[in-house]
Amino acid sequence: MSRFREELKVIPRAVRIIVAFVLLGLSSAFTLFLIFSHDPELIHTPRFGKLLMIVGVGIVPAIWLLLIGYVYADAKRRGMRYVMWTLLAIFIPNAIGIILYFILRDPLMKPCPGCAQVLKSGYTFCPHCGTSLLPTCPHCGRSVELGWANCPQCGTRLPSPAPRTT
Repeated sequence: MSRFREELKVIPRAVRIIVAFVLLGLSSAFTLFLIFSHDPELIHTPRFGKLLMIVGVGIVPAIWLLLIGYVYADAKRRGMRYVMWTLLAIFIPNAIGIILYFILRDPLMKPCPGCAQVLKSGYTFCPHCGTSLLPTCPHCGRSVELGWANCPQCGTRLPSPAPRTT
């Protein structure tokens, strides 16, 4: 499955239902407008053009609502202030709030290798079990990654992490 489809699954079901009703409502209202319009220019519009108008009238509001739903759910799963970001996405005009969210959002939280508790990135140690999340070389003190056998800076053999029992 593509990453785009995985990210679309983040959008809450309630938002998807609201978007469907908005699309249906706007398309129905515009269809009625086209049927009962007495504008001579609109009467001579080709059927394909009228169909494009009926479908296209709800696309921009639908995309806007889907983006707001995505901001809400994504900020929540990243451990950010999701209510604040949702309100900023709604009330800052011209989708600037949505753009700001994508620029300033935190990285995804990751599970601790010791206790599997979900943590924000940037922690050096797990606050729950004390597992070192950013191990360092015992010789030169530079950061190394979990699973490395040797330090890439000084070549010192790194101790293998002992499995924790809980």
